[in-house]
Amino acid sequence: MKRRDAIKDLSLLPLAGSAVIPARKNALPTSQPDAAAGKAIYQAMGVEPIINCRGTFTIIGGSIERPEVRAAMDAAAQVFVQYDELALAAGKRLAELTGAEWGMVSAGCAAGMKHVTAACVTGGNPEKLIRIPDLSGFEKTEVIVPAYSRNVYDHALRNIGVTLITVDSIEELTNAISSRTAMIYLMAGRQSMSGPMSLEVIAKIAKKNNVPVMVDAAAEDLTIPNVHLKMGADVVVYSGGKALCGPQCAGLVLGRKDILMSAWQASAPHHGPGRDNKVGREETMGMVAAVEAWTKRDHPGEWKRWLTWLDSISKRVSGIETVKTTVIEPKELSNRTPQLQISWDPAKLNMTGEEVAELFGRTKPRIALGGGSRDGQTFVSITTGQMQPGDEKVVADRLVETLSQKRAAPKTDMAAATVSLKGHWEAEIEFFSGKSKHTLIIEQDGNWLNGSHKGEFSVREMQGTVEGNEFKMRSTDRQIADAITFLFSGTVKDDVMTGSIYMGEYMTAKFTAKRYQFKYKREKVFIPSGPPLAT
Repeated sequence: MKRRDAIKDLSLLPLAGSAVIPARKNALPTSQPDAAAGKAIYQAMGVEPIINCRGTFTIIGGSIERPEVRAAMDAAAQVFVQYDELALAAGKRLAELTGAEWGMVSAGCAAGMKHVTAACVTGGNPEKLIRIPDLSGFEKTEVIVPAYSRNVYDHALRNIGVTLITVDSIEELTNAISSRTAMIYLMAGRQSMSGPMSLEVIAKIAKKNNVPVMVDAAAEDLTIPNVHLKMGADVVVYSGGKALCGPQCAGLVLGRKDILMSAWQASAPHHGPGRDNKVGREETMGMVAAVEAWTKRDHPGEWKRWLTWLDSISKRVSGIETVKTTVIEPKELSNRTPQLQISWDPAKLNMTGEEVAELFGRTKPRIALGGGSRDGQTFVSITTGQMQPGDEKVVADRLVETLSQKRAAPKTDMAAATVSLKGHWEAEIEFFSGKSKHTLIIEQDGNWLNGSHKGEFSVREMQGTVEGNEFKMRSTDRQIADAITFLFSGTVKDDVMTGSIYMGEYMTAKFTAKRYQFKYKREKVFIPSGPPLAT
């Protein structure tokens, strides 16, 4: 069998401990026995699995790998290969499958973006590669980014040591291009597809100046032929663990072969700044299998099945007082799966969508779904793309049970504050492995608090409430493409605050704050009537 044919036949490889699974056009991403075994291994460690009605979020696992992917990864793990040879074979096969000039498998989308940035900075010169992130003496040290594309994932670019030049118009972009420009980076979406700063417009300018353009299409459906490459991008990067249902720790990079070969050079197993983003032979073969499966999947059939699940849930909840349902069928490529929005009058059911989402996420059976409030209505949203057969019944049962319950109206009156937080507080925050000094300046009007929170690098507004001696306060440290919200909660006693700070994905810290006592003597201030006569 030829090597190319062996790669093409990945869908015929067996799963571990099972018989050969034939390729099926309508194969579901998982099977019930596999799901039951998966739940058991997590529960044995005290981790309760989640029904995913939220989407392909990495923090809850991204996507369910397809059977073809798991089969390919398991088979690949049994044999040794030379990784450069594998990369060449995979690059060629991915090109054949997608119509791109070349392909590469990375350790996730962000890793792929990092390696492409290194490629554009070094031009494939290893003498430069091993000096990253110190770009002293490099010719290419800047990446231009339209303001609409600045996002939390551009850390992947900044890890190389480049300076990001943010621009707000085509004129600014044109003027920003110089001999130092290594690349232009775009986040795929509405603004990159049309408008004054679209990919098509930017690509024409970039090509005149011989500047590569990279598009981050992490959560998008893969298009063949590729829409971004057709519009002029040199490289487009996808997450393997989202729509493709490939390995969670893999990314798909498509585009110019010269850039992708330099990006592979900057990737593990080669030493240098990309060694920490290792992609194994298992992920490489799994990613190729995922793309192979993508070209054979019955996408209209999947969409129809998702709509059937949403229709089933909708029918179950529609009989509840004030409940309305709307099916949203997105047309954009990113996170493209049908969604059901279930809304109701919170004054009638005495529960908000946020409260339902929190309840479902923290209690069994655990269900991740969206929740919010808008224009006097509240809602939860159910995204279908990673739901598994049978999930729709569990979700519908839980929604009917929860929304049908009779609840007393929530108390709107707040308990009177028994302490004053007004003043200047010096706080010590205790993280997992370090401490930090912060300053809180608080004004108080009954139960309501406002003021400022000074961290190590910035000062931000803070607001909150106090009931009895218990307080809750919130501040957000906003930087370009980043934001960290600090949610303080705790108690006050004898001019000392103690409690915790919930920081979302950055987990939870402890803190203690003491009211600062200013030490000064009272004396009048003398102001001279004219300029000084001596210095």
